[in-house]
Amino acid sequence: MDLTPASTSAPSEDTIPINNPADISVIVIYFVVVLAVGIWAMVRTSRGTVGGFFLAGRSMVWWPIGASLFASNIGSGHFVGLAGTAAAGGIVIGGFEWNALIVVVFLGWIFVPIYVKAGVVTMPEYLRKRFGGNRIRVYLSVLSLLLYVFTKISADMFSGGIFIQQAMKINIYIAIVMLLLITALYTVTGGLAAVIYTDTLQTIIMLVGSFILMGFAFNKVGGYENFMIKYMEAIPTEVNNNGTPVDPKCYTPREDAFHLFRDPIKGDMPWPGLVFGLTILALWYWCTDQVIVQRCLSAKNMSHVKAGCVLCGYLKLLPMFLMVFPGMISRILYTNEIACVVPEKCKQYCDTEVGCTNIAYPKLVIDLMPDGLRGLMLSVMLASLMSSLTSIFNSASTLFTMDIYTKIRKHASEKELMIAGRVFMLVLIGVSIAWIPILQSAQSGQLFDYIQSVTSYLGPPIASVFFLAIFVKRVNEQGAFWGLIIGLLIGLSRMIAEFAYGTGTCQKPSNCPTIICGVHYLYFAIILFTATSIIVLDHITNDQANPRQISLPLVLVSEEQQRGKRRS
Repeated sequence: MDLTPASTSAPSEDTIPINNPADISVIVIYFVVVLAVGIWAMVRTSRGTVGGFFLAGRSMVWWPIGASLFASNIGSGHFVGLAGTAAAGGIVIGGFEWNALIVVVFLGWIFVPIYVKAGVVTMPEYLRKRFGGNRIRVYLSVLSLLLYVFTKISADMFSGGIFIQQAMKINIYIAIVMLLLITALYTVTGGLAAVIYTDTLQTIIMLVGSFILMGFAFNKVGGYENFMIKYMEAIPTEVNNNGTPVDPKCYTPREDAFHLFRDPIKGDMPWPGLVFGLTILALWYWCTDQVIVQRCLSAKNMSHVKAGCVLCGYLKLLPMFLMVFPGMISRILYTNEIACVVPEKCKQYCDTEVGCTNIAYPKLVIDLMPDGLRGLMLSVMLASLMSSLTSIFNSASTLFTMDIYTKIRKHASEKELMIAGRVFMLVLIGVSIAWIPILQSAQSGQLFDYIQSVTSYLGPPIASVFFLAIFVKRVNEQGAFWGLIIGLLIGLSRMIAEFAYGTGTCQKPSNCPTIICGVHYLYFAIILFTATSIIVLDHITNDQANPRQISLPLVLVSEEQQRGKRRS
């Protein structure tokens, strides 16, 4: 099969790929159905109370919970980021998805029962009940909101915008604003129930559309055996930068492209980091993050929580086949575009000079799919983008309303809390859009690496404190607070240095000192988790003179019960 024409053809600036009746009809039908499901969910559930709006009245069953967990996690950042990183480096990025199979079991069997017993709506609220005092609760709320901006909202908007830009040839910011208006409509009005039911519909659309694309992609390269051979031969022909040849290591596929476990020292994704460092990040994301846990807290009972987690675990097997392999196939079919190393050519292909791997999946959809199915795949990307954004918007407004606004307005009515949460969503959107230009050039243009690296710098202290709060009874508030603060300062020092020096590219490596940036971000996560844990545990030994302070139970009883005990 001759793949040369596809490999060398530059995208036309004048042709709008999605501009035919079949594609447009599919997209319109998709939006009508999604809005209908959202309206049905709004009518069906109570939204006039905090519990109804933020926890869907605690009435959800296992299958929409599992689907919503998956859809909330798999945003357009996964389609763009997983496929792009796979095109650049091989299958190892799929290990990030398979790691979640184990951690979602921890979520359903260990963490959620404790949160339910504590009777909390937000994760910072749990730490307040566990330790007492409000400073940890407010600190964690603010940090979680910053993480949403840096790693979730901006990344999803950017990746969704890339796809719309490729498909419709419009300005990326116009595309983002259009999507946000539709997304915010039923999130702001419908609450968590509307989000979960539309997530369930969008999970089905995502799976159907991406399975079809995977079939087209493997058929195009002639099956799995040919795929493995041709990927290793996918070397671009445009390798001279202003007459200077580019180092072959910058554009030649890695020798270990089909290895999941890579060299612990020289590997781009060292296996100890993948096993241990990634588990720490997964512990933060799956077991302590508001977006994920909030879905579980909406369940009828623990049986539905566990069944939902199991369903989500099975679904997490799929991204390797639906996103990682197609991303690698895209490099085979469109080698010069996806694997470009000449900045001028990259700018021409994808409007950024650091590399074009992020367009691997959109390029595959636009050039490979027939009319109608191309519209379906655009709907899939819109579905994944919107399901992630709706989940994050709802959870972010929950954090702000319950943990920050109630401190400012102690006697606010439920109506005022609803309005405050909805207005805050608009502020969050504005800040996230402003962050997108920084995100575009980070981690050599590889979106998924950017998301994971920022998480590695900010997430481990939170994972450490939650882990120790649940498993070590003697941990106290002072240790937890200083562990969070010092852990944050260590993480920020690495993150700020990396952004200040720039992450660099293969041709122009960053001049960030090795002692700061030389440690792989997954190894850094292990170091940061360990350092935070030592700080937290050190305050136990320093506080042994106060037995009342160090004998806290795993979950504190409610304040009413505490007052009753004091009276008796």
